[in-house]
Parts: sequence; C-alpha cells; structure tokens
Amino acid sequence: PYTSRMANFETDIAAATAALPEPLPSGAVASFTTLLSELERWNRRVNLTAIREPADMIEGHLLDSLVVRSCLQGHAVADIGTGAGFPGLPLAIAEPERAFTLIDSNGKKIAFVEHAARLLGLDNVTARRVRTEDYAPEQCFDTVIARAVGTLDNLLQIAGHLVREDGVFVALKGRYPKQELEQVPDSWATEVVSLDVPGLEQGSRHAVLLCPKNDDDTHNRGS
Repeated sequence: PYTSRMANFETDIAAATAALPEPLPSGAVASFTTLLSELERWNRRVNLTAIREPADMIEGHLLDSLVVRSCLQGHAVADIGTGAGFPGLPLAIAEPERAFTLIDSNGKKIAFVEHAARLLGLDNVTARRVRTEDYAPEQCFDTVIARAVGTLDNLLQIAGHLVREDGVFVALKGRYPKQELEQVPDSWATEVVSLDVPGLEQGSRHAVLLCPKNDDDTHNRGS
C-alpha cells in the first residue's frame, strides 16, 4: 500500500509541476516526492508545518515555493526563516547550479532540513541554526528570500544586512501588500511581481523585490 501511495503521490506532483513555466532538471519530481513524503513522516512526530495533508503540501509548499524561481538572481541564495525548508529545498532541487543557505533558529526544523538535504544528495544546500539578525556571513548573498516571516519593514531590519549591494531581497506575500510597501525605507527600491500558483486564484500571491539603492556608488563613479 505504501509503494502504491508513493506512486500516486509522484504522479500528482508530476502533473502539478508540469503546469509551471520553467523546465525542471532530471529527477526533480522524484526528489520532490521524497521531500514531501519525509515531511509528512516527520510531521507525525514533530510539528514542522501546519500543512499536513499530502495533496495540500503539493500546492501550499511545493508549487508555492517553485513559482519564485524567476525572481532569483546570482549564485548565492539565502532563505531566511526557512522553517522545514520552504522555499529553499524545492528551489535547491530545481536550481542545482545555485548555492542555497537555509536559515532558521528552530533546531527541530533545521534538523529536518539537514536530514532532507543529506537524503536527497543536495550538495548545494547549507543549513544554519541561528537567528537571522545575528547571522553574519563572510559574504553577503545575491538573493535573500523570505516566505511568511514578517512585514517588509521588519524583514529589512533583521535581514537587510545579508543582501549584496547589487543583490535583491525577495519577500513572498499573499495579497498585494499596499500598507507594508508604504513603510519600506527610502534606501530600498521596490517592485511587486504577481505570482501565478497553479490551483490558486490570480492575485493571491505576490513577490516584493527589494533592491538596495546605491546612491553613494553613483556619486563615487561620477567623481
């Protein structure tokens, strides 16, 4: 029965991801199946995510993570407040040439991220158990991504220091966050992208792209 259920799960994942615009690398669907199956198994013992039904995981974890692929830039990506590894783990499977650092202060959730990365052979994933505001890497990131972690202003306070001068902060939101956008500091340029998650109504997901304004650099180059 378990083998049959896994086969059905994989079929559902293959059908769901086929609706996404970007092609997936070979073996990605099998890796997604293993990832969500392990998440379901761990969730029975450890409360990792509120979404617990396999069918809901495909939409709420997998597709919701993968739709942001087009917003990524550069090689080094940080996923802050990653929880059980979303969106970082699905993105690392889909984008094997990029390096992902998944950051969370919850030990049980980071333990799952490390387990999943080992199981799936994701050499491009590094897990860090640390509070984001306390994390001081040697080099900043080309892309910093956050999913349902906090308001835009709060996100920039705790993680703005992780973004390279020419990098981008990608904040994943539900409805268009008009009020939050009004609170973004002037030192950041903003752009809002509507994300089309298969199965969800249009306009229910957005990515806010925040880029540091490099006014000082402009002055230096002009002098």
